[in-house]
Amino acid sequence: MKQALVQRLGFGLLFICITSTLFFLGLIIYFIFTRGISVISWVFLTQAPRNAMTAGGVAPVIAGTLYLTLGSMLFAVPLGLACAIYLCEYSPKGAIVNIIRMSINNLAGVPSVVFGLFGLAVFVKFFGFGVSILSGSLTLGILALPLIISASQEALLSVPQSIREASLSLGATKWETIKNIVLPTALPGILTGVILSIGRVAGETAPILFTAAAFYLRGYPKSVFSEVMALPYHIYALMTEGAHPDKQKAIAYGCSLILLFLVLFISGIAIFLRQRQRSYHG
Repeated sequence: MKQALVQRLGFGLLFICITSTLFFLGLIIYFIFTRGISVISWVFLTQAPRNAMTAGGVAPVIAGTLYLTLGSMLFAVPLGLACAIYLCEYSPKGAIVNIIRMSINNLAGVPSVVFGLFGLAVFVKFFGFGVSILSGSLTLGILALPLIISASQEALLSVPQSIREASLSLGATKWETIKNIVLPTALPGILTGVILSIGRVAGETAPILFTAAAFYLRGYPKSVFSEVMALPYHIYALMTEGAHPDKQKAIAYGCSLILLFLVLFISGIAIFLRQRQRSYHG
């Protein structure tokens, strides 16, 4: 009887936590949606800003956010996955590997503005990439690396050792076992880390403030060495700069709504691929 009561209390507490989380998530979406939907139109989505960013649209800003997000993932995912494979499959067990793993976990807690200063010093100044899409993508990629490495490690370690031993016993090499057996099995967990990373890098302002973002540009970037407008910084600029706060505030909420749906769309693609992979291996 006592155990049943404790179990009910536990499930009740879990239900309250889940309900509270969904409530606040829904409240945030409702708040942004009701204040931003009024400015969303075809013109807003397809034209460039005009009249000191109080008219026109945000098409170059949306494109810039996509460039930075996709660029950071192109850099972070292969590098993070390679690092996770080495740490889980090839590295000798010992204190050094434990220190490396602890350092990666600590790196995930570093404030994003520190990554921005690092990107400014290394990519913008030292390598001479300047304030550009390339500098911003590399900085955001480094920001996403700890999360991708940690998630990939957990996914790889969750694959039973017996599967590896069975593959090796059939004559497959270690790399063939990793490539054909371990990675496909661990892919849903790896994609979870990628999804979380996309959500983080797409909404970051501090790193791109120093490395990529421009206050205002007339058109689209012409190369990876061009400055770019991005939704997070554009929202910040609209809320803090300019002489038309009433008009700019509405546009800022519209940009917030677009950023929210953009992250959900990119994450939705990754979730679809993850579920498809799980069904294939299920």
